Amino acid sequence: MDEERETLQRIVSTLVNKNDEIHNFIDMLNHTISNVQVNSSNAISELDEEFDGLYSVLHEMKGSMANTIQQEEARKIQALQDQLSQCSHALESSEELLEIAVQSLDIKNPAKLLEAARQIKDSVTVASAFRLSLKPKVSDSMAHLMVDFTLEKRMLQAVKFLPVPKAPEIDVAACMVADNCVTVSWRMPEEDPRIDHFVLEYRKTNFDGLPRLKGEQHWEVINYIKATQYTLSGLKFDTKYMNLRVQACNKAVAGEYSDPITLETKAFLFSLDSTSSHLNLKVEDTFVEWDPTGGKGQEKIKGKENKNSGQNPLLKSNRRSNAASPKRATNSPRASARGSRDRFAGESYTVLGDTAVESGQHYWEVRAQKDCKSYSVGVTYRNPGKFDQLGKTNSSWCIHINNWLQTTFSAKHNNKAKTLDIPVPDRIGVYCDFDGGQLSFYNANSKALLHTFRTKFTQPLLPGFMIWCGGLTVSTGLQVPSAVKTLQKSENGLSGSTSSLNNVA
Repeated sequence: MDEERETLQRIVSTLVNKNDEIHNFIDMLNHTISNVQVNSSNAISELDEEFDGLYSVLHEMKGSMANTIQQEEARKIQALQDQLSQCSHALESSEELLEIAVQSLDIKNPAKLLEAARQIKDSVTVASAFRLSLKPKVSDSMAHLMVDFTLEKRMLQAVKFLPVPKAPEIDVAACMVADNCVTVSWRMPEEDPRIDHFVLEYRKTNFDGLPRLKGEQHWEVINYIKATQYTLSGLKFDTKYMNLRVQACNKAVAGEYSDPITLETKAFLFSLDSTSSHLNLKVEDTFVEWDPTGGKGQEKIKGKENKNSGQNPLLKSNRRSNAASPKRATNSPRASARGSRDRFAGESYTVLGDTAVESGQHYWEVRAQKDCKSYSVGVTYRNPGKFDQLGKTNSSWCIHINNWLQTTFSAKHNNKAKTLDIPVPDRIGVYCDFDGGQLSFYNANSKALLHTFRTKFTQPLLPGFMIWCGGLTVSTGLQVPSAVKTLQKSENGLSGSTSSLNNVA
C-alpha cells in the first residue's frame, strides 16, 4: 500500500508540474497572438508608407499585398487558437485527473486503493497533457511580409515580398589574424542586389570547433558593414580562440547566419603578481605604482633613504652592488610558509609577471607615467633573491631608464651596463624568443629596435619590472607585431649586428 501511495504521490507531483508548464505555455501563446497582431499592424503601416509615394498602378497591388498579410495573420492566429483550444482541453482533463488522484489518496481499503492507482496510472499514460507539444506551431514574426519599393516604375509590376537573404559564406582562407587584428572575408552564394548591409558578430572563447551554446560570452555585434570584408582592430587576445559569423540584411529583414568559424587568437597573457612585489609597490593587475608609504617594517629602509637626501636607490654607485646579492632561502620552511607578498625587499622595488615564458616567441608592452623617475623593464629567471635588482645578476636582463636629475638610458645584465644613445620612447615593446635565445626591446610606436640581448635561456623566464617614483602600465594579450617579425628576420640575417647578451659593456 505504501508503494502505491508513493506512486500516486509522484503522479500528483508530476501533474502539478505539468499543469504549471501548461499554464505558462498558455500565457506564452496569448502573448504570441498579441505579437502577431501588433507585428501585422506594423507591417501594414510600413506597407502604407511605401505605397503613399507611388502612382496609381501601385494601388491595385497594395490591396493584394495587404490581403496577403491579413491572410497570414488569420492563418497564424487560427493555428494558435487551435493550439490554445487543445491546451485548454488538455489542462481541463489533467485537472480532473489530478482531482481524482488526490481523492484516491484517502482510500483506506488496500484493494480499492490498488485498483484506483492502476486506473489512474493507465489514465495518466494516455493523458493528452503528456502528448501535447508545448511549442507554438507558428511564430509571431511577420517580417517576411515587408517590401522595399526602390526599383524603377517599369519594375513595379514584378514587386513581391522581399525574400530573406541567403547566408553568406566566410572565406576561411582569406581570413587573417595578425597584430591583434582579425580580418574576416565573406561572399554571397549568389548575387543579390537587394542586400543593404552585413552584420558581423564575434565572441571570445577557449574552446576550439563549433560555438557552444552555454557558458560562453555574449556575441559582440558590428552592424551596417557595406563591404564583404571587415577588420576588427585593437583587440586584446585574452582567450585562445574567437568565434565569428556573418549575416546579410536587406531593408526589411536579416537572413540566416553564415556557418560560424573559429580562429586561433594566441598571445602571451599575464598579470602582475602582487604576492611577489615589494611592499613599496602598489600592484593592480597590469599596473604598478611606487608607494613610499606602503608596508610595515620599512622604517629603517626609509630612514636610510631619507638620509641619502633623495638619492635614486636604483642608480647608486656600484661600490656596494659589486658584492654578491643575498641568497634567497628557498628551501627554508619559514620562507615557504610565510606569505610571499614581501619577497622583494631593500632597494629591489620589483614586481614580476605571474606567467612564465618557457618556449616560443612572445611580446608585451610597457608605458611609464610621465613623472616616473626611474624604472627597469626586462626578464628574470624564477626565484630571484629578495634583494636582487633587474640587470644586476647573471639571471636577469633589462633596459633601465633614469629620469632623476638627468636622463640616462641603458641595457643591463650581470651588473654591467651599456649606454643606449637614443631617445627614450614613451612606450616600450619587449620581444622574447625563448628558443632562439633572444630578448629585444623596441620603440612600441615606431617599432624601431632599441637593444637586443642574445644567450641560451636555461630556465623559464618571468617578465620583471622595477619602479621608483612613478608608475608603469603593462599591456599583455598582444601578438608579436608584423613589423617586429620583419625586423627580427632582418636582424637575424646580419651576423654581429646586435650586442651579445654576455658582452654588454
